[in-house]
Amino acid sequence: MSALICGSMAYDTIMVFHDRFKNHILPEQVHILNVSFLVPELRREFGGCAGNIAYNLKLLGGDPRPMATVGKDFQPYAQWLSYCGIDQTYIRTVDESYTAQAYITTDMDDNQITAFHPGAMSFAHLNTVPTKRGIKLGIVAPDGKDGMVQHAEQFVQAGIPFIFDPGQGMPMFNGEELLHFVELADWITLNDYEAHLMQERTGLTPEQLAEKVSALIVTKGANGSLIYTEGKTLEIPPAKPKAVLDPTGCGDAFRAGLLYGLKEEFDWPTIGRIASLLGAIKVETAGTQNHTFTPSDFHDRYRENFGHGF
Repeated sequence: MSALICGSMAYDTIMVFHDRFKNHILPEQVHILNVSFLVPELRREFGGCAGNIAYNLKLLGGDPRPMATVGKDFQPYAQWLSYCGIDQTYIRTVDESYTAQAYITTDMDDNQITAFHPGAMSFAHLNTVPTKRGIKLGIVAPDGKDGMVQHAEQFVQAGIPFIFDPGQGMPMFNGEELLHFVELADWITLNDYEAHLMQERTGLTPEQLAEKVSALIVTKGANGSLIYTEGKTLEIPPAKPKAVLDPTGCGDAFRAGLLYGLKEEFDWPTIGRIASLLGAIKVETAGTQNHTFTPSDFHDRYRENFGHGF
């Protein structure tokens, strides 16, 4: 049984500026800003929420089916997905567009300047959640706005339970629109900042949001996560990474862990720990799809971190 992952596929172009932005941006001159940064370090990574979640779920032994719209430049990414054994049935190419692109420049203080081109992602609404294809559950991750709304509604119509993960797409929605997702979703996952923003926009506390779904999962970075379910709040401890190199994509790895645990019908303490460990493994490697492990390795790391297996 597979998991349908609705979200973006993107190229991440990451550049490192060997200085500090503050040394070159004069506050009193920002109205005539014209700066150039020499970036001797550059790498291009495969990214996007759907791609990252699918990659991590595949490592766990799951059967991810990413559903996304991509552009005419997608071939290198398609070859990578084929190499990873990830199904591409529900990836649609929009020939007149480029695949979504993020251009990220980081300075020595870890400040970032990012330019994002949505490209083909804006056509996400052209995809439709399939029915009767052996799909057990799904996730609506950041994507084109219309696509996110339609896919949530289509999951309900198809009788497929799904996770709502607004992530970086949250600024696109007002309180009423977010409440519509809440009414449709089976589970919601947010980071700590997004949880505060969700409360501000909907007027609902985490406890009140949790009453409307089977579970609300709130990640708290190095402090673990909270799972609100059945009137209880479960505290999930963080897993310990062997090194901290790059947090980019940790949230997507965590969500892959949720999907895997839900598909296997584990209890919430186990699901939360699987997701926590997957995020910790990701942080050990630069880039969002460069870490690797075997299922046996993962089970060993789980025992090392939590003192028991699953």
